[in-house]
Amino acid sequence: MVAALLLVAAAVAGYFLLPLHRLGADRPVLSWSLFCTTLGLIGALILRQIRDVLLDRPGTRSGLILPLLVSLSVLVFAAAYFVLAHRPGEMTGLRTRLDALYFTLVTLATLGYGDIAPQGQVSRGVAVVQILYNFVFLTAAATALSRRVRRLVELRHGPRDGS
Repeated sequence: MVAALLLVAAAVAGYFLLPLHRLGADRPVLSWSLFCTTLGLIGALILRQIRDVLLDRPGTRSGLILPLLVSLSVLVFAAAYFVLAHRPGEMTGLRTRLDALYFTLVTLATLGYGDIAPQGQVSRGVAVVQILYNFVFLTAAATALSRRVRRLVELRHGPRDGS
């Protein structure tokens, strides 16, 4: 548990410290390659953890790894929005990395306050990808994680009456 928290803290620190200003319109191939490769890798790792939960593989640590992967996916989208915000006409109201993280979490939670909004076609496309990614990968991860927790509780305390 402590290791997972330290990894999430390191990922958040990396998000705030990485030179994201070197990505974007000046290096579109590198930027899109990093974005797609990272999301694909995280998605594949999430699916692997889900498989381990569904197959009830002993010794897996899905309860620690899935929250870490979800956190990493949030940070990848936040980085993408931050980079896109430096392209004229793409994002309104987004100026800082904290703004980008905030917007990503608001989108994840489907709140949509309206203070930050994707205006350009590219940023709207990334928002659509995030919504679909949330729906497919993060919902499946949350479902697998809750299934894992339920199974662990049943092992320790026995099945609940009426289930």
